Amino acid sequence: MTALPDYPNEVVTKALLRLVKVPGLDKPAALITLDNGLDYKKPNSFGPAGLRSLDEAITKATEAEPAFIALTGKPYIFCVGADITGMPFITQREQAVALGELGHAVFARLKNSSIPTFAFINGAALGGGLEVSLHCHYRTVSTGAAALGLPEVAIGLIPGWGGSQLLPNLIGVPGAAQVILQNPLTQKVLRPKQARELGIADELFEAADFLERSLEWATGVVKGEVTVERPEVDKDMWDGVLFFAKQQLDERLHGAVPSANKALELLALAKDASFEDGTAAETQALADLIMGDESRASLYAFDLVQRRAKRPVGVPDKSLARKVTKVGIVGAGLMASQLALLFARRLQVPVVMTDLDQTRVDKGVDYVRGQIDKMVGKGRMDEGTAAKLRGLVSGSVDKSVFADADFVIEAVFENLDLKKQIWAELEKIVTPEAILATNTSSLSVTEMAADLEHPERVVGFHFFNPVAVLPLLEIIKGERTDDATLATAFAVGKELRKSSVLVKDAPAFVVNRLLTRFTSEVFSAIDAGTPLDVVDTALDPLGLPMRPIALLQLVGPAVGLHVGETLHRAFPDRFGDSPNLRKIVDAGLPLMVDDEINPEVVKLVEGGSAPLTGDEVRRQALDALAQEIRLMLDEGVVAEAQDIDLCMLLGAGWPFHLGGVTPYLDRSGTSERVTGKRFLPPGVASVPA
Repeated sequence: MTALPDYPNEVVTKALLRLVKVPGLDKPAALITLDNGLDYKKPNSFGPAGLRSLDEAITKATEAEPAFIALTGKPYIFCVGADITGMPFITQREQAVALGELGHAVFARLKNSSIPTFAFINGAALGGGLEVSLHCHYRTVSTGAAALGLPEVAIGLIPGWGGSQLLPNLIGVPGAAQVILQNPLTQKVLRPKQARELGIADELFEAADFLERSLEWATGVVKGEVTVERPEVDKDMWDGVLFFAKQQLDERLHGAVPSANKALELLALAKDASFEDGTAAETQALADLIMGDESRASLYAFDLVQRRAKRPVGVPDKSLARKVTKVGIVGAGLMASQLALLFARRLQVPVVMTDLDQTRVDKGVDYVRGQIDKMVGKGRMDEGTAAKLRGLVSGSVDKSVFADADFVIEAVFENLDLKKQIWAELEKIVTPEAILATNTSSLSVTEMAADLEHPERVVGFHFFNPVAVLPLLEIIKGERTDDATLATAFAVGKELRKSSVLVKDAPAFVVNRLLTRFTSEVFSAIDAGTPLDVVDTALDPLGLPMRPIALLQLVGPAVGLHVGETLHRAFPDRFGDSPNLRKIVDAGLPLMVDDEINPEVVKLVEGGSAPLTGDEVRRQALDALAQEIRLMLDEGVVAEAQDIDLCMLLGAGWPFHLGGVTPYLDRSGTSERVTGKRFLPPGVASVPA
């Protein structure tokens, strides 16, 4: 059999063994601590060397004949699973099989141990980290554990070290389906209390004295003074739960995510198969997925979100950033109010909103305070913090309140003349160093600043709605935006906990330009006579999070029309001006009713005599995206194709399993067919040839 290669750059998580004297026991406890020698910013993970270190520690612990063996982690981190940075070094299926078998062999020693084994989950436990704890006979979890879960499906894999077999037989298949399928696909994790309620952990202890309490509790279990009761798993509902889960997956993903389907198969197998047979199936499934394009694409997307997003390209030195001690927001509508809440929460500085009249101002401030009250009610914020935030947010009809603001952002209607008028007024009020930011979604930042005395301090700051949820922030550099302004913008973006991408001042920037080109092709097909239902389902094979009509409903047909008009004026040869979209907006009809296309919209739409098939619609839309991306890269809208992928992943919900727009266009052959070349080098986000 082909040997599993060592990962050249593996940061080895060592399993450090110490024997601990525990009151009440004649023998010591063997405590194994997982620690890669770095702080919490570099979590523990299992590569080949890390697995071998754990194997050696279990051997030494067993030889010491302790009262029990316990596994825990370094501060704040238990273990976040397999070292995925080493996946590119696995180039043969046999190597992938060896990885699965090594993890199974090491972890099974804890499950099969004649000495009681415990997992003291002191911090984040994800993927293989949670799986190793499931092999232990008992588990405690700390209230300070930031996240627990089995997120593998989200990156094109499956729980491949026992999780698909152990978890459903521990907590039942409904809970297991939630943890293995639903949570990863909705980017959710478990909190410690949830893990305890589901039965993943046997006990929940406070973080302050977690290890001491866990050792005491384990002692009680070993001495028979503590009884751990686990409800019997109901297998009568097993098949029904998985049938329902399969229906939901098909409805949402249309069979486009192989890892999700494979996880379902393994959950079904766990009902009656032996543990050995189930884990053998896991190994084969894991190997198939590791050697498939989906996992490579997902890992590429994961790397963008985890690394590139934290180190944006082209950003001036952070030492140039100016300190922000007060924020001004022009407008008090929904978007402006969301921004006010975000700035107050993250920057913890005074935030003041203005609008045309006191009624609008009061409505905006009331919205912010109402959202704060909701967070308190849900236990997501303590009353002390809430009181502070309420005091930080205020409103006024007088723009002179911006006189001492360091950062002013406008969030008013998308009208260039209106925005220019606002900045002309504000420039007479604010200090020469104050940053002027615009939340425009499509208008030129350069034109907006053209008539100002200090155009160098104007920058685009494009958020995505809902502001609190979507992590992307497009930061747009106008032709005269200076480095201090850009550095401040990126520093503020970081404080807001947004993933910022530097974008050239070009019509509609990145996400809106691509989505509008996509929508333009969709309505081109509708205008040609293609039925709405055919157009709407044409992209199903990609497994996009929303179908085109629902996406336009979310964005708002009027907003889509406005951005489309902006791009039609800039690029009339590529962006159409759909008469049907205009009719829908003029009629004021919702596109969707009860999750179905509105029948009134179907009646309203008038088509031509050249309808397309679903395959033709899909090809036309993908060809258009490839063409537009190549033009954007040639224009220097962003530094690299990776930035376009990052924007689409974080701002448009482009699926991880596709890896981003450009990897999918490369793999499908669209890039070369339309533009004559790939966007990414061969082997990036795909299996090496």
